[in-house]
Amino acid sequence: MSTGVAEKTQKTVGGIRRKFAPWTDPKAVPLIRYQNVTKRFGSFTAVEDLSLDIYEREFFALLGPSGCGKTTLMRMLAGFEEPTSGRITLAGQDLVGTPPYKRPVNMMFQSYALFPHMSVWDNIAFGLKQDGVAKDATAARVEEMLKLVKLEQFARRKPHQLSGGQRQRVALARSLAKRPKVLLLDEPLGALDKKLREETQFELMDIQMELGMTFLIVTHDQEEAMTVADRIAVMNHGKLVQVAPPAVIYEQPASRYVADFVGDVNLIEGKVESNAGGLVRVHAAAADMSLTIAQDIQAQPGDAAWIAVRPEKVRIDLDPPADRSVNCVSGTIWDIGYLGDLSIYHVELADGSRIKAAKPNLTRMVERPISWDDKVWISWSPDAGVVLTS
Repeated sequence: MSTGVAEKTQKTVGGIRRKFAPWTDPKAVPLIRYQNVTKRFGSFTAVEDLSLDIYEREFFALLGPSGCGKTTLMRMLAGFEEPTSGRITLAGQDLVGTPPYKRPVNMMFQSYALFPHMSVWDNIAFGLKQDGVAKDATAARVEEMLKLVKLEQFARRKPHQLSGGQRQRVALARSLAKRPKVLLLDEPLGALDKKLREETQFELMDIQMELGMTFLIVTHDQEEAMTVADRIAVMNHGKLVQVAPPAVIYEQPASRYVADFVGDVNLIEGKVESNAGGLVRVHAAAADMSLTIAQDIQAQPGDAAWIAVRPEKVRIDLDPPADRSVNCVSGTIWDIGYLGDLSIYHVELADGSRIKAAKPNLTRMVERPISWDDKVWISWSPDAGVVLTS
């Protein structure tokens, strides 16, 4: 087989947003480095012995539930908090002890914090004027920022005369006007409605790539992190649980916590029966059968294990599948959620446990729709799930 054909047929984990992966290059030098950073507030440890590298031009996301330490991690980079121990460096410079206004970073807050008595133009120009930038240079930079966020016609309006999305753009333009090395985004889209939030996510991505800047975003919204980020750091109780591109986080979670926190998932508990040749067989008590997963994993027969399979990878039918190589189990429809583009089916197995299956609604009319109390067969291929041992 030629190299070209091999490249075309090679399988990868999910798609990628852009060909940008300096973290895979051992020669690449990180722009930001957290080295064994710990932050305590009295007896409470917000961040515990954490080390993390972030690269230039990367759109990086800190993702986790409230109280996991993600905002504290960002505030230490901004200079609003100092680490109890450890080092934080930016472009090789140790930031510990450097006041916020002397750091080459800027922060965009969830509340936007715009000056209500100033126009859009003056809000964007504020930081430049504070730094003593010449009038001509300030005017040119403000015009550049207005064009970047598509608000040229709103330059003389006050914040109260703008929509929520427009205010968000003004705050972004003000944060970018000083051309920081790193832009910090603290839940920046939380105040927007769902549709506008989705549109703004793509605008943020376009602006970040156009400027070639490093963006660090803090969010508890898994979908937002998956959309905008080159890499995601999933946090829990002040520690990093997994750091990887979105597709790897979703398709190859490192633990049950990651699998359950990012997206929807079925977790089927069992014990490893065999592990050889890239195939792991797990006996699942819920299904009372052996399930096969195509995966290379360090596990021994008898080890506790969980099969994680996403609902959209589970096929649901009224008849048993013809393909005998798939994992298959029967059950009864317990509940149905119609979401327009797809339907979510909750299938109850013989032992009372439930598995979710997602089925896209490809046509408006269905000859024999699956309904409540129907006996159904759910199945998934060996490469659709992963085996987790922690």
